Amino acid sequence: EVMRLLLLLLLLLSLFLLVSTVIHSLRYAHTGSSEIPNVPDTVAVVIVDGYQTNHYDSITRKMVPTQTWMSRVSEDDPDYWERETSFWRDQEQYARMHIEFYKERFNQSGGIHVLQVSHGCEWDDETGEVHGFDVVRYDGEDVLILDVKARRWIAMKPQALSYQHRYNKDEGWLEFMDHRLLKECPESLKKSLDYGKSTLQRTVTDHPPEFKLPSVYLLQKTPSSPVSCLATGFYPHRAAIFWRKDGEEIHEQVDHGELLNNHDGSFQMSVDLNMSLIRADDWRRYHCVFQLSGVEEDMVTELDPALIRTNWGTAVARAEPASCNLKVTGSVPLVCMLKCPWARY
Repeated sequence: EVMRLLLLLLLLLSLFLLVSTVIHSLRYAHTGSSEIPNVPDTVAVVIVDGYQTNHYDSITRKMVPTQTWMSRVSEDDPDYWERETSFWRDQEQYARMHIEFYKERFNQSGGIHVLQVSHGCEWDDETGEVHGFDVVRYDGEDVLILDVKARRWIAMKPQALSYQHRYNKDEGWLEFMDHRLLKECPESLKKSLDYGKSTLQRTVTDHPPEFKLPSVYLLQKTPSSPVSCLATGFYPHRAAIFWRKDGEEIHEQVDHGELLNNHDGSFQMSVDLNMSLIRADDWRRYHCVFQLSGVEEDMVTELDPALIRTNWGTAVARAEPASCNLKVTGSVPLVCMLKCPWARY
């Protein structure tokens, strides 16, 4: 009997540890572009647990805080903003050089082209384990990935093989990335979590009621475009959104968007459904499902033409969740209907 009690206590303890563990993340998202009118050719943001904290672009040429609490970093590190500004100014040349390199390798001339670099770290606040990552994308496709554990770059496209060989031979570069991702990054992450703990450590239960659950919308730009299911205004960021058919989640004909920040600290995410192979009489077999951490009920929205907001007709009433009685409010950021490829990191 005592042994059974001990085993039960151990099980409960393990479950508690599992639930209480939180993975925090810091991500540097850098986008370089060419020939996009009225858009800076370099934009960089720093994102901590889904919140944008810093911003840099090639017009202002300054790294600045986008969260008021991030200004506190100057108290502990007076040179922080100057150092970050200098680093990202150097990255402007990096982006231009790499865009020209890939244009040549892909046998391209002019036109719009986008280079995206996403690097950073994840930290488990329970185990202390740190994971680093670095991904380079060109025109929306991965071209180069860093295997941080193996300290090796991997070309995802043949056009990036020369960079793979060059970087893997440069021990100094590998040391720099190792230090930046596994030492500097987690240190910066922990400081940011401390500066912004009143914002970053909220839960769904203590967030203002109007932001607990999202508003869910069905959007379509043209009659032949995919239907996008957008959930906006939810908190926290641990959520999932997907399409299902006849009650089963589907993976074909769908395209998942990125998790994005709203100006009020809440989040939005979307998933597109390709309509080209769906017959009109099969529409009602499809449903968009949104799941939020800490909320038992799923929010389910039927693929109903009457609920779709369009760019070519009169907007209709928003979709209400079909599987729960919770009313959601909010407005749709119209910019979400203009899905720019360079907005994805």
